[in-house]
Amino acid sequence: MMATAAAYERTTPQEEAASEIDIGIIGMTCASCVRRVEKAIVAVPGVTGVSVNLATEKARVAFVESALNVQEVIDAIERAGYESAKAEFDLRVEGMTCASCVGRIEEALNTVPGVTEATVNLATERAHIIGHAIEPDDIMAAIERAGYRGTPINEDQATSAVPDQANDRSRRELSHVLIAATLSLPLVLGMVGDLLGIGMMVPGWVQFALATPVQFWLGWRFYKAAWKAVRAGTGNMDLLVALGTSAAWGLSVYLLLTAHFGTMPHLYFEASAVLITFVLLGKWLEGRAKGQTTAAIRALMGLRPDKASVRRDGAEIEVPVAQVRVGDVVVVRPGERIPVDGRVVEGASSVDESMLTGEPLPVEKALGHKVTGGSINVDGLLAVETTAVGTETMLSKIVRLVEGAQASKAPIQRTVDQVSAIFVPIVLVVALATFGVWWGVTGDIEAAIITAVSVLVIACPCALGLATPTAIMVGTGAAARHGILIKDAEALERAHAVTAVAFDKTGTLTEGKPRVTDIVPALGVGEDDLLRIAATLQSGSEHPLARAVRARASNDGIAIGVLHAFKALAGRGVSGIVDGRSIQLGAKRLLVEQGFVGDDLETKAAELEESGRTVSWLAEVAPEARVLGLIAFGDTVKQSAHEAVRKLHHHGIETVMVTGDSHGAAQAVANELGIDRVFAEVLPGDKAAVVATLKGEGKVVAMVGDGINDAPALAAADVGIAMATGTDVAMHTAGVTLMRGDPVLVGGSVDVSRRTYAKIKQGLFWAFIYNLVGIPLAALGYLSPVLAGAAMALSSVSVIVNALTLRGWKPAIR
Repeated sequence: MMATAAAYERTTPQEEAASEIDIGIIGMTCASCVRRVEKAIVAVPGVTGVSVNLATEKARVAFVESALNVQEVIDAIERAGYESAKAEFDLRVEGMTCASCVGRIEEALNTVPGVTEATVNLATERAHIIGHAIEPDDIMAAIERAGYRGTPINEDQATSAVPDQANDRSRRELSHVLIAATLSLPLVLGMVGDLLGIGMMVPGWVQFALATPVQFWLGWRFYKAAWKAVRAGTGNMDLLVALGTSAAWGLSVYLLLTAHFGTMPHLYFEASAVLITFVLLGKWLEGRAKGQTTAAIRALMGLRPDKASVRRDGAEIEVPVAQVRVGDVVVVRPGERIPVDGRVVEGASSVDESMLTGEPLPVEKALGHKVTGGSINVDGLLAVETTAVGTETMLSKIVRLVEGAQASKAPIQRTVDQVSAIFVPIVLVVALATFGVWWGVTGDIEAAIITAVSVLVIACPCALGLATPTAIMVGTGAAARHGILIKDAEALERAHAVTAVAFDKTGTLTEGKPRVTDIVPALGVGEDDLLRIAATLQSGSEHPLARAVRARASNDGIAIGVLHAFKALAGRGVSGIVDGRSIQLGAKRLLVEQGFVGDDLETKAAELEESGRTVSWLAEVAPEARVLGLIAFGDTVKQSAHEAVRKLHHHGIETVMVTGDSHGAAQAVANELGIDRVFAEVLPGDKAAVVATLKGEGKVVAMVGDGINDAPALAAADVGIAMATGTDVAMHTAGVTLMRGDPVLVGGSVDVSRRTYAKIKQGLFWAFIYNLVGIPLAALGYLSPVLAGAAMALSSVSVIVNALTLRGWKPAIR
């Protein structure tokens, strides 16, 4: 049965404004699905009509603009048994100056129909939007209405992919600082002369001529941004600066115009001009410092070669990397960067992957080995068959992952945003109160105005807005340089509080390359026959143990037979028909399920497990039920696993092993490494339950794994840590990915999280203390506007510089 489109409508008053949105729907298969979705959507309040198209898998929803809650439509689709497709993209936002701007833009974005989550990052000047049935044009329009400008970001465009624009802006801002400083210098010298009792102040009209260009030309940016904030019904740092400097400039003009002929009143042009100069200097320094926070992204982007040598039509030609296609053979000479992800089809060489994995030593690559774009071919000629290009390469995925982490918002930042939202109104009230009290008590309106100006300019919401994102940007960048990829700010923040780390065993603490160490046949069964049956049965599996059995059979010259009716038994083993007999191979629990108990081989199996071996039992289920023998496997513990456990213990973190292996084999590895607790013979689906048990004990749990069977536990943990040497499913589920299969980086993940979180707290502490101390001092008259402006300009810079000290972080080895 096929259907393309159908429609449901219901009438509403014609005078109400109506709009339409398109929502992608996942899971429809036929016309009945279309009808069910339409009935569900049209029942939502505010919906006036709906047309669902099976071919495009979209629903066009007409609605009364003032009445629709898009989330209710999404909920209706899910109740009908389907899933709505999410849209997710980033935009660059221009014109933000402080945390108040962030709050205003987020509020505007969250009012756009279909947006379920919008986060804005002041440090990266980006907005990340998630929702349903949303278009970038609608989002940019909302940003425009809030008083800012949004521009699209190409899929493969990194934060630092526009260095020329950033450099141009930096040069332009520096020129403005220099011009402002030149015009303000005579005013500053005159002010210093007055303090020293030397009459050096230039005439009043000369002061006016010097200060006015600074106020209204170089300072125009503050008026422009302030007006946008006022028009949007809110306030920001620019409003405070514009009000403060305008008050000082206006008071000076008034005093100059009303002065008696031949007298020289005390003017405040130097306060307005120098204030703007200091703020411009602070914004320039802030921009320079923020540029350094993206150093990790710039370094990763710099790994991409522009050209590639490709074999085509029997010749080797050089083409732009963008023109390389999957399947092309790329020639890489010694010293060149590998331009694509691929597989070696000719040659052998050492490859430096340090910028991707943090591994300092080159890795040997030969026929069939995978290579990663961006790594350096050290000493041999390689021919590489391309398997991924463009945004699908590992380098591009790493860049997007780091960008995503740097653009995301930590939970602690949401509290700061709530404070920032009311910060400017509170400062305006304090400034008005200061003016009123000073005028009422002293009767000196000049002193009242200047003191209120000091209050306006000492307040700095910028530092509040920058403390968290800058620390996250630098921390995630430093981690990425050493092979630790952190998916988002939430994972980074959670990791600092981890009190227990649960490790999978195979492939995480061990090399994951088991070998057959012992073959123990039952009475009446030959060793070669046992191995032949096992190898035949395992010919249907790609499990590491299956490959080990086949490798042993190949080495012993034993031919593999024909397998029928193969079946994998999750967490227990495999079954199949070999030589007309029903055979099973797996853990002891598999035999118990079949009623095999008290076998003579149990003593030998226990001895092997106690020595650290993994034991598989081979049994014939039919026509005769009997145990055929044992096969034992050995897997080498990773050299760095000992150091990983020691480092975690040094941090006061409990170590736990969660494995499907037998108690004896698991305990042997745990004893060797010094692991605190062991959960053995755990089925794949039960690993998440172990994590839940640990969390139920009050622990903050990190789960470390590398396989598909670890994905549920990675998702259940407070922090999931995946080995990049494992499966993509594990990497996608985890909040942290270790680019090389080195468990010592687990401790590094916790360490970089703790250090980053400490920088966040330090930055927020100084930002709050600065305002809590500075505003009262200014209100009491202890800070002049010039000093207040200088302090305000330097506060944001100090927060960023403090975060930049994380750039030197690297995993410590005890």
